Amino acid sequence: MLGSLSLLAATPFAFRSFSPSSNNNRSLSSGTNHQIAKQLASESGRGSQKLLRRHVFPVYRRVSYGSPISAVMIDDSSTITTSEENTQNIGILDIDSALRPFKDHFQYRIKKFVDQKNLFENYEGGLEEFAKGYLRFGFNREEDGIVYREWAPAAQEAQVVGDFNGWDGSNHKMEKNEFGVWSIKIPDSEGNPAIPHNSRVKFRFKHGDGVWVDRIPAWIKYAIVDPTRFGAPYDGVHWDPPPSERYEFKYPRPPKPKAPRIYEAHVGMSSPEPRINSYREFADDVLPRIQANNYNTVQLMAVMEHSYYASFGYHVTNFFSVSSRSGTPEDLKYLIDKAHSLGLRVLMDVVHSHASNNVTDGLNGFDVGQSSQESYFHTGERGYHKLWDSRLFNYGNWEVLRFLLSNLRWWLEEFKFDGFRFDGVTSMLYHHHGINMPFTGDYNEYFSEATDVDAVVYLMLANSLINNILPDATVIAEDVSGMPGLGRPVSEGGIGFDYRLAMAIPDKWIDYLKNKNDEEWSMMDLSCSLTNRRYTEKCISYAESHDQSIVGDKTIAFFLMDKEMYSGMSCLTDASPTIDRGIALHKVGASSNMIHFITMALGGEGYLNFMGNEFGHPEWIDFPREGNGWSYEKCRRQWTLVDTDHLRYKFMNAFDRAMNALDDKFSFLSSTKQIVSCTDEENKVIVFERGDLVFVFNFHPENTYDGYKVGCDLPGKYRVALDSDAWEFGGHGRVRNSCYCCYSFLLLLLKELCFYLGLISGNWEFTVGHDVDHFTSPEGIPGVPETNFNNRPNSFKVLSPARTCVVYYKVDESVEETNGINVISVSETLEMDASKQKNAEESAILVDHGDKENPQETNDRDTASFDEELQKDGAKQESIEEPAASVLDKKIVGSKLDEPEVEEMEDRTPDD
Repeated sequence: MLGSLSLLAATPFAFRSFSPSSNNNRSLSSGTNHQIAKQLASESGRGSQKLLRRHVFPVYRRVSYGSPISAVMIDDSSTITTSEENTQNIGILDIDSALRPFKDHFQYRIKKFVDQKNLFENYEGGLEEFAKGYLRFGFNREEDGIVYREWAPAAQEAQVVGDFNGWDGSNHKMEKNEFGVWSIKIPDSEGNPAIPHNSRVKFRFKHGDGVWVDRIPAWIKYAIVDPTRFGAPYDGVHWDPPPSERYEFKYPRPPKPKAPRIYEAHVGMSSPEPRINSYREFADDVLPRIQANNYNTVQLMAVMEHSYYASFGYHVTNFFSVSSRSGTPEDLKYLIDKAHSLGLRVLMDVVHSHASNNVTDGLNGFDVGQSSQESYFHTGERGYHKLWDSRLFNYGNWEVLRFLLSNLRWWLEEFKFDGFRFDGVTSMLYHHHGINMPFTGDYNEYFSEATDVDAVVYLMLANSLINNILPDATVIAEDVSGMPGLGRPVSEGGIGFDYRLAMAIPDKWIDYLKNKNDEEWSMMDLSCSLTNRRYTEKCISYAESHDQSIVGDKTIAFFLMDKEMYSGMSCLTDASPTIDRGIALHKVGASSNMIHFITMALGGEGYLNFMGNEFGHPEWIDFPREGNGWSYEKCRRQWTLVDTDHLRYKFMNAFDRAMNALDDKFSFLSSTKQIVSCTDEENKVIVFERGDLVFVFNFHPENTYDGYKVGCDLPGKYRVALDSDAWEFGGHGRVRNSCYCCYSFLLLLLKELCFYLGLISGNWEFTVGHDVDHFTSPEGIPGVPETNFNNRPNSFKVLSPARTCVVYYKVDESVEETNGINVISVSETLEMDASKQKNAEESAILVDHGDKENPQETNDRDTASFDEELQKDGAKQESIEEPAASVLDKKIVGSKLDEPEVEEMEDRTPDD
């Protein structure tokens, strides 16, 4: 749908899924690292209007192997019926009446979902019990021994081999039951486990051709590779540490935020050095940075084991194993616990849309030509993704459902993740996987024979399970098609995700940056693209993610400043027009900051940023591969750029921190009030309200407007909440306030003089508050919108400099002090940043590393190499540290907010 310029109404048009073809023009060309990593299937064709045919449901029989650990589909013509109540009351049809012609489709998939849950209840003890497969399959302690179970119906014979038996399985032959489950119990030896902790194991079996093969157990908890051997195969590892080595969580999960502000991160490439970083180093060095920038959620990529590093973690080989490149399972637990101690929730980028095509070390190794009924994957073309070169799951298979649902529960309960971002959902939803199929928004594209109902039902089961286990979980879908109902509860007939990624937004920005001059930017087009989302279904907006950083593409900052990022980012020289434009746009929209901020403020109900883009990290991401000589040079994050005080990267980072602090204070992301009142094409200005804040974006490259009239909802007095043109953000300080006269001008000159004489650091600012009062004037006849100004009942006038954004908040005059102290919006929040940063750095000693042999009582690492240089040079770091924190880290706009007013404003919500 095209977003309305006013508050979206519950009309059929408001529900139409976003579908401009330009939104889906993701490259699917071969031969690039981007494709090898993960090519998003972004285009999908219009499906037939014919609804899915009804089928007879097969039944599943309970296993008689001691406990209900397995069941397989059998050919049975019996039909399982469900109550009519489950399929007649479909809430989503009441929310979006345009979906009513597809009622039969919703009834069909809801019936299939309910029937599947009933089967779990009858034969497995319920959905939650069914999802405890990791307690039965794989290696588990049971009655003075280790029991190993593996589902491999195609195997003729099977053994377990490893270090414990010298890789000779003749004495450890396994038995197969009628459902294709192989098992063996290995008694303890002299009171010790027969298979030692951290020893290598594999599943050896003979298939129909009489050939014996070794495979990594499907449910293995850890897998490793010999780093000294090029191309060496992975080995499964029996992971069962003794209590003294097992990490114990110390901190509770943080509460679910009103709106997630997500920091997308890849642990391996988070080191400033050209190497793979560890979970513990990330926890100690990077998490404090994330907290200091006021994010509330971390999204971790590449957690599941993947043998090919350059796949970005999307070609998973071992689904229950943490990536061993960055450490052990206990190390990952330390990271998550450390995040929780800092108030950060942790989401996992889970890949259930496909699996690696690898045979020797992946799940694909269990496929030896058997039927789909006896395999994790579909056979033939249906089981292979031709663009991703990977295998596709059979979501209608009982054991596949057990495997995937148990996988979700494993990560939630064993590692305390707070939710998931499901990768490649578009590929799951449709038999065509979205390949070469442009979605137009026609509902027939979503509800037809092209829809993979088995996959839809799996996602409904997955979201039901997640919500039952962890009601406060956050679950996000990566879907480019815009399927209606994806973000509605399962109880309404939806698929159950909390959010979908607004994937069209970054494509729009790249199109503008590549193909349009500043003067050609359309305010209406940008506004429509940012508000183009389904009513009642929440989105996570982002200007760029890891996709836009992969080799062959550029980040927004690199698009804006390109090669000048190498030579023009020093504060010791005047900024070139390119750098000036780049930093401005990185902040507000026409520049990088503007682009990120308007995306955050207008594009969704949550926000995401990829690691390093908050400060305009230069260049691209290129994982070590044959084409670059296996180099890690561009597979790292250069934190020293933002830590170096005389470089301009700090300005973009400071604005990113301020953006998040603004939402922390005013909760505008979670507000349902979103009204675009002005898209001024001539002057290149967009004005909108989100919550009770008023946002004014001036994208014009040259024109500054004094006395620009903006509409608003509530009458009263408004002041500046955030000014992208402030000095601390690398701006020019053009937004005037009541104190900005000769006195403040002299202060500015004094500050510049002190800086160039080396008496103060570059980020030190004199506090000049944005305390000017903007009083509203009534517009038109009350209650008659057409007589108002831009359909708003009130207005006030502002100064709007070129390439800036200024946000205004309404002053609560009933609690305003009369002692002359200026009232501001979010300064109180940022005033705590300096101490919070210090506490975050010190908190490294609060979490036990869980390593009894090598305890780390303190965090000896210093993430800011520039600070080290200062100390070496004898610089007076201590003398400048406090002033820098007291201004740059404390304020968005200036003066301190009195304590009584702090309490009052914290109790308010944007909709009060």
